[in-house]
Amino acid sequence: MLKIDSLSVKYGEKRVLNNISLEARTGEIVALIGANGAGKTTLIRAVSGTVPIETGQIYVDGDNLSHLSTAQRARTLAVVPQTRQMGGAYSVEQAVMMGRTAYMSWLGRESQADQAAVDAALAQTQLKEFRNRSIAQLSGGEQQRVLLARALAQSTPVLLLDEPTNHLDLKHQTNLLSLIKKLTQEKELAVLMAVHDLNLVSFFADKVALLINGELKTFGTPQGVITTETISEAYQTPVEIISHPDTGAPIIFPQM
Repeated sequence: MLKIDSLSVKYGEKRVLNNISLEARTGEIVALIGANGAGKTTLIRAVSGTVPIETGQIYVDGDNLSHLSTAQRARTLAVVPQTRQMGGAYSVEQAVMMGRTAYMSWLGRESQADQAAVDAALAQTQLKEFRNRSIAQLSGGEQQRVLLARALAQSTPVLLLDEPTNHLDLKHQTNLLSLIKKLTQEKELAVLMAVHDLNLVSFFADKVALLINGELKTFGTPQGVITTETISEAYQTPVEIISHPDTGAPIIFPQM
């Protein structure tokens, strides 16, 4: 389980996150939503350790992340970043093997366990046939799957995703989120994911955390958080929300 307790972050003199507390349990996807600048990406980066924390603590299965070494932290949290950062010269297999860095010896030698983890991640993300292909030859959706495979190869209990569907079309968005949902349940992961598309959040998230100006406005199920009042306030635009006739998931329409 991932537990964020009273977390605050400052950039210079400006506090961009204020007293955030929430949990992502095993087998659960928690989606971070909010307008641009609300603090979603900062929260992901703070949990991953790339942004310093002013106050608060982060725990995974009861272990305080501030007490872990860099290698221990890399075995605890895996990150799928918002932008693709892999060089085109790498093959898919080489890129996914980067997720095993924290497990390798100081000589950087790959073990049988490392190769097995990479093979499993490639299979789980339907990338086995691409293993020898250059990253530069892949589509945007395929590259996003490589980033997910790299994170899965880390074999961590917690997965952090920052706008994983960014720049993907509807087909690739739904395929990727369906895969993340499936792996979250099968591998018993705790997932914290920043997402812009509220309708995707409604269908794929188990819990939703709504941020407004760096503060946690509300936290709960999609039906409890994604309401006309809260979404209209958070995004400063009037919306209409209806329930999906089969699933009951809230569907958001901007009011014209």
